[in-house]
Amino acid sequence: MIDYSVLNENEISTLAEDLSIEGNENSLYSLSEILDCILQNKINATDELKDKITSNIRDILSKYDKGNIGLAQINPIAGDIEYNAKKVVKYIKCAQDMNLDMIIFPELILMGYPIEDTIERHPIIVEENIKWLKEIAAKTGSTAALVGFIEPRKYNLTTGKSYYNSVAILQDGEIKGIVRKSLLPTYSEFNDYRYIEPSPVVGVQPDSTLCLLDEDNVVDCDKTITINGIKYGISICEDCWNNKDFFDRTLYSKDPIEELAAEKPDVFINCSASPSRAKKEQLKHNMLSFTANAYKTPMVYVNQVGAIDNSSFEGSSRTFSSDGALIARAKSFEEQFLIVNPIYKIGKIYPLTKGLEKTLTEQKVFTLEYENDLERTYKTIIQGIRDYFKKVGFKRAVLGLSGGLDSTVCAVLLADALGKENVFGISMPSKITSDASRSDAEILARNLGINFAEVPIKDMVDTTNMMFKTLFREVEAKWDCRYKQSFTQDNIQARSRAMYLWGVSNEFEKCIPIATSDKSELYMGYATINGDMSGGFAPIADVPKTKLFAFARWLNKNREEKNAIPEAIILKKPGAELAIDPKTGKPLIAEDALMPYEFLDEIIWRIENKHEHYWDLMGATFQYELKHTVSKEQKSQWLDKFYRRMSTALYKWSILPPSVIVESRSINKYDYKQPITSSRINYKGLSREEIRTILDESV
Repeated sequence: MIDYSVLNENEISTLAEDLSIEGNENSLYSLSEILDCILQNKINATDELKDKITSNIRDILSKYDKGNIGLAQINPIAGDIEYNAKKVVKYIKCAQDMNLDMIIFPELILMGYPIEDTIERHPIIVEENIKWLKEIAAKTGSTAALVGFIEPRKYNLTTGKSYYNSVAILQDGEIKGIVRKSLLPTYSEFNDYRYIEPSPVVGVQPDSTLCLLDEDNVVDCDKTITINGIKYGISICEDCWNNKDFFDRTLYSKDPIEELAAEKPDVFINCSASPSRAKKEQLKHNMLSFTANAYKTPMVYVNQVGAIDNSSFEGSSRTFSSDGALIARAKSFEEQFLIVNPIYKIGKIYPLTKGLEKTLTEQKVFTLEYENDLERTYKTIIQGIRDYFKKVGFKRAVLGLSGGLDSTVCAVLLADALGKENVFGISMPSKITSDASRSDAEILARNLGINFAEVPIKDMVDTTNMMFKTLFREVEAKWDCRYKQSFTQDNIQARSRAMYLWGVSNEFEKCIPIATSDKSELYMGYATINGDMSGGFAPIADVPKTKLFAFARWLNKNREEKNAIPEAIILKKPGAELAIDPKTGKPLIAEDALMPYEFLDEIIWRIENKHEHYWDLMGATFQYELKHTVSKEQKSQWLDKFYRRMSTALYKWSILPPSVIVESRSINKYDYKQPITSSRINYKGLSREEIRTILDESV
């Protein structure tokens, strides 16, 4: 694939001329990729060159008399309506210049999805997005534009929420119609129903209903809209995820696609903002293909790209033919203006992240074979880091380099996302830190080309201990509940390191420290508040430890700079090097304190994905048990430890910094909510006889 961004203007002009002469579909998509580089400011092109390219594309498309559509897969900034609107207008102008029938934007593109409670607390931004929408409409011509926005409900508002999640159909300087979202997801990271009212009607309502629609004044009209002789049925994200023949159980009583299908549209359109997760591509691909085939109607699906806080959207917008065959798919994790024609089956299929194609028919089972999901994991997190820093206004990251796996993987990701010059790794050895860990940290930094310093924490720890000794005596004079054995020394070390990192952050502009905790250890509370959990962002908080080992090897193999991670780090048994194991006289190994990570990660997966309880887990055969002999007593001890530690780790989850959701299920607070005070849940359960005895004794 050619990197057009490295070509100069003369080279691009000559290439565009040659491609125009060829005039075939390959030429169309080569020209489109050049146009993408211009739209994303990767090429400094004159207006004349841009016009030449759009003119060449228009000439190639002229052989298709109807159905030419642009999928505007773009990256919004939540709440920055001016930024989003300017980008929307730029894309509409290109679509108009190419004489497309229509250009389609993702869900809520004017506001950015998700916007959460901002619209409820600051309704002025909703009023602003309506003003911008009307001005965008005034700039449209014959090319229709589907633009997502937040619509206030101002008619007879005595019940329900204050807003609709809407898409406006803009054309010829006007708002031609409005579609509202009917099905509102309130699960995982989605919280639509908190502030959005479900639409009382599926499909298009006239422009006269803007801000004035209610269930008692629905206009009786066609639910579809016809553009250049083609009838389109338009839906928004969740509205196409409720086919009762595809899903074993549906969440809603109505199916908007089924209602639209009754009007016999020529093409379905879905404007979406669907984040990336493990195994989600399999579900999305098969569901959209099934829907298109079930109704013998092509499906055009446009998805948001970019990251907003914890959600990383992969794009991968696509089109399916009426028999469910994939005829076009946009790039993953990149902005793109993809031109398709579902009527003439015109489109280019860009590859998914490497490995995902192999998973489209996979069963949902636990596996330690992570290879097929590692490139997606990489791009999900890289996009999450890059957009978080860019959109919030940060530029630099500082992190502790311990010579361990977690901080190592974080350092690699940060270097790739932010540029190695913007990353500072600091080794902060204590008297327990091994020479090998210090050496590994320095070698890693050198291999990555990031900035590096070593600052021992001995003086800070000694000073803190001296001050604590005096303080603890005073406290002990009043309280008689001092621990015989505590983790104070461990935590002093971890928090001393965090002090250094926050100090750098406070002293140097646009810099934040990074929390390096992983998912497995967070589940077990094996992470220190104001220590390794301390930071402004947590890149790997949703990546289990066994996946991190595979990920480290993948990074060594697939990055441009091979083998940046020293093999010694990957082979090293994880441990915080905060305490000495009295049994061995060496630093405590994490698995000795917890349990084997292979076993731990399967517990997590089974609970999150299959909702198994204690006795299900006792009866299941774990992957670890296929390779190791595990007694029933040992298995019970590990499960008891898991539930005990998980219960007391809940408060730690609640204060975790923003992190990227990667796996199919997560403990990210945007994805999973559990009362911190629910730590006394009995996860084993009791028999009715045991319950009866307890109740009898309580009387």
